[in-house]
Amino acid sequence: MSETNLPAEPEHGDSEITPTSGFATKRGMWSGGPGDTSGYGGIQRTLEMPGQSSQPFGDPFDAIYDRAREVIPSLQRNRVLFDRGELTIFVDRAELAAVVATFRDDAFLRFEVCMSVSGVHYPQDTGAELHVVYDLMSFTHNRRVRLEVTCPESDPHIQSVVATYPMADWHERETWDMFGVIFDGHPALTRILMPDDWAGHPQRKDYPLGGVDVEYKGAWVPSPDNRRTYS
Repeated sequence: MSETNLPAEPEHGDSEITPTSGFATKRGMWSGGPGDTSGYGGIQRTLEMPGQSSQPFGDPFDAIYDRAREVIPSLQRNRVLFDRGELTIFVDRAELAAVVATFRDDAFLRFEVCMSVSGVHYPQDTGAELHVVYDLMSFTHNRRVRLEVTCPESDPHIQSVVATYPMADWHERETWDMFGVIFDGHPALTRILMPDDWAGHPQRKDYPLGGVDVEYKGAWVPSPDNRRTYS
């Protein structure tokens, strides 16, 4: 890889991130298949799971993290990631309900709103293949933090946060629909994008990229599974 394609150096206030070992090598924009015109055909990258970040993170993230560990001592043993000006705190799934309630109710933290709940599938993260990410917003203090919870594909259960953040209802349904994470205690965990009888969860990495051929203004475009190899 040329120097022009190397990651940028951390900006002021960004902490160093200790990555874990690489799990795959990615070439070009699409990883395989025929060449493309994106200009990225010569790139070769080693994919790594991010490890642990260390303080200082800069204001207000140090204050958020210190207060969170003060009122929730169990967070001291959990992973934390600070990258590109965003703080992510990993939470044990058994403690999620208590943690989000504290993040909402503590006067210093006061994260009143859960802006989104989204899923990520890392097949190579053995025992924690499914990740659920909660973006919290404090209107009181005008700042954000991200909580992340993992669970294995063999036991895809995570406690619902709807009791604390009612607006998470639809987000949890979408995460269940697309990734298959079961949110225990959700008032009505049903599909929201796919038909009720749909088999599988389309945004998992091992889900086949199928599709239908498309004809547009006389041009014929084959379905995604017949165009190129994505991975």
